Amino acid sequence: MLIAADEGLAPSESPVRVVAEARLSVGTGVLPLYLSQDWSAVLPGVTRAVIVLHGRRRDADTYRLAAENAARAAGAAAHGSLLIVPQFLAVPDVQHHRLAPELLHWTLEGWMGGDPAEAPAPLSSFDALDAILNRLMDRANFPNLRTIVVAGHSGGGQVAQRYAVLGQGGDRAEAAGLAVRYVVANPSSYVYFSPDRPRPDDSFATFSAARCPGFDDWKYGMNRLPPYAGPSTPAALEAAFVRRRVIYLWGGDDTDRDQPALDKSCAAAAQGPHRLARGQAYFAYLKARHPDLAHTAAVVPGVGHDGDAMFSSTAGLAALFDKR
Repeated sequence: MLIAADEGLAPSESPVRVVAEARLSVGTGVLPLYLSQDWSAVLPGVTRAVIVLHGRRRDADTYRLAAENAARAAGAAAHGSLLIVPQFLAVPDVQHHRLAPELLHWTLEGWMGGDPAEAPAPLSSFDALDAILNRLMDRANFPNLRTIVVAGHSGGGQVAQRYAVLGQGGDRAEAAGLAVRYVVANPSSYVYFSPDRPRPDDSFATFSAARCPGFDDWKYGMNRLPPYAGPSTPAALEAAFVRRRVIYLWGGDDTDRDQPALDKSCAAAAQGPHRLARGQAYFAYLKARHPDLAHTAAVVPGVGHDGDAMFSSTAGLAALFDKR
């Protein structure tokens, strides 16, 4: 589903077409989201929660359909799954739809890196994900929940990868006996733990800041971490990240260097020419630093930058629903 942009605006700058109808309190703010079941009721049949993160257009309605399509394709494997699609609004959305002041909203790009919201309180999109996971840990409502999947495509893939690095809710859920995994599909960029970046010969070398000042700042590197990170050190963040279960999915045809939503900043370009190359280089970087890395990766042949096709692919269904 394509959403028409306002005349003269890039698609990601245009107000969203639809605002999700469900609501979740996050501190003093409120997050809109889609739910496949009413989670205010006791849901003893739910054994898996799949959180699907939208792309930079903030089109949660589109990703709701992608999640539902994947669940249908998974068939019996998706039985007992609760689908959750949060919506990270931006300033133009609030203005256009005249939304209530308590709805959380960020800058056009800030939500993808976990930056503080513009209003009504400086809460991170990662705080919002923490709130979702905290809700799922309520055994009164979810007595049989066993697995939580945090999955994102494109801009949502950026959120999933950064949340896997900084997020606190996943560790709390693991400590409560839940299995948590992160599915990172076709993001434009990744966060590195050192100033090394890929070279054309597939090796890695320290990148020159003179060529791209800020290339190693968050959300691309470990400098200038967002407030959500608190006192965490890069070494501690990396050590925790590589222990988590992370699955990378890349479209085999997601190789367009001019794709409209591709991050073409110098910081992103330092990671490779296109999404497939950036993803494979990042995985090689992690493997070089951690030979026993537990993360896994798969290329989905014949698929470009298409979240629906990625999640409904064989690799996508295995990652989201353990369909084999």
